[in-house]
Amino acid sequence: MQRSLLHKKGDIMAGKVKTICEEKISPIIEEMGYEVVDIEYSKKSDGMNLIFYIDNENGVNIEDCEKVSKVIDPILDEINPTDDQAYILSVSSPGIDRPLKTDRDFKRNIGNEISITTFSKIDGNKKFEGKLISFDEKQVTIEQKEKQISIQRDKIAHIVPIIKF
Repeated sequence: MQRSLLHKKGDIMAGKVKTICEEKISPIIEEMGYEVVDIEYSKKSDGMNLIFYIDNENGVNIEDCEKVSKVIDPILDEINPTDDQAYILSVSSPGIDRPLKTDRDFKRNIGNEISITTFSKIDGNKKFEGKLISFDEKQVTIEQKEKQISIQRDKIAHIVPIIKF
């Protein structure tokens, strides 16, 4: 019981930190010319980590991450989203194989091959691969061997681009 309460408290704190950062820090990063793909506040082996995943149409390199970190670090100190709890700040590229989460991610991947994993089997399968044809708030449609398959978004556990080298 105690462990469950601590886990819930941690989830609430993580949600609070993420919300504050989305409201106060994301606009600053976006003014710098970057898209905030995700914000994560979670415990890692080295303690609590606050990670901003950024991207832009030209990609992101280490210098971009350093530049954003230097700008947001003093602002984070000022707004104190973690209520004086220690954390490690990281700014990172989401990587080329990042999961599709936002409409922007889906738009960027129209016509590309993607892999979808569902929470439970649909027609005997939990994994689907095909070309992303369309999406809306309710479903994702892929083309697979000349046929189209639509999967409800609330049934999808994970969607990633298929990277071929």
